[in-house]
Amino acid sequence: MDAHVADAVGRPDLVRLDDRLICLRFETMKVLSADAAVRRLLADGAVAPGDTLLDSSSGIYAYALALACHRHGMRCHIVGSTTVDEAVRVQLELLGATLERMPPSSDLKLDQSRRVARIRELLEADPRLHWMRQYHDDVHYLGYRPVADAIRSAAGPVPLTVVGGVGSGASTGALGRFLRAGEPPGERTRLAGVQPFGSVTFGSEHVHDPEIIIAGIGSSIPFGNVDHGGYDSVHWTGFTAALSGSVDLMRRHAVFAGLSSGAAYLAARWERAHDPSRTVVVVAADTGHRYLHSVFARHGEATPLDELEPVPVRHTGELALPWSRMEWAGAPAPTLAST
Repeated sequence: MDAHVADAVGRPDLVRLDDRLICLRFETMKVLSADAAVRRLLADGAVAPGDTLLDSSSGIYAYALALACHRHGMRCHIVGSTTVDEAVRVQLELLGATLERMPPSSDLKLDQSRRVARIRELLEADPRLHWMRQYHDDVHYLGYRPVADAIRSAAGPVPLTVVGGVGSGASTGALGRFLRAGEPPGERTRLAGVQPFGSVTFGSEHVHDPEIIIAGIGSSIPFGNVDHGGYDSVHWTGFTAALSGSVDLMRRHAVFAGLSSGAAYLAARWERAHDPSRTVVVVAADTGHRYLHSVFARHGEATPLDELEPVPVRHTGELALPWSRMEWAGAPAPTLAST
């Protein structure tokens, strides 16, 4: 029996979609990460029960940190973007967290910069606040160790490719790191990152998506938790391609997951088809509820996935909508993504 609902909410399901494609399905992915981070900070004496933990979030991490604070007797203050929906807002309020929303903005860079600037103002006013720095402190990797162990146990001794969205860098980066630990060189787990266009993280800031930026992945500012050298390939997907992936994942496999999950599923199908020696694990970070109207109600616009193919690119200057793929091969961070 779980001691707190965070254990139940954070524990992912492993769902076999076919013989070489496994879905790592989270209800809310960052719950394990935030809980493990708070546990470590408490154990190290960096924070104490009753302290206020502070961070910026577009939604998922806000809920995850609020749960961790509820569990461990901490206060929680979130500087949130406008993508924090009403369902999350009400849950944060009931969990005792404070949500401070930034003004609406269609500019991702402005939204993220405003949030960081506000955090610095809060820290200057009250140095006792502890900034969790989900984008920069690799303490957030720790919660994914048991997930990597569960993947390896379920998949068995087969070569793996992990495909997932790259937001803060903690989830896919940690899974790659922990799965690779102790692996022979010839059986090294491959890591495929998924990005939206318009993100500096893997150099697509010059490509504008006319629809929307996929929430939770990509960034307009550098993130220290992204280990660029750990990624073997990168897929960039626009909104329409990700929508098609989300709709197909629901129709074909009955998995109701968010937009970044649809983008990852699209990329995972390609990786599976082009390397028959490997089993592919696709990370589905959250459920599809907040995309009900913007994605799933538009299911009639979905393109059959067999009609979609990524544009192969040799460098980021060749990126093109709606979907591009590049062998990243452990390259360093692009200039704008360097911290």
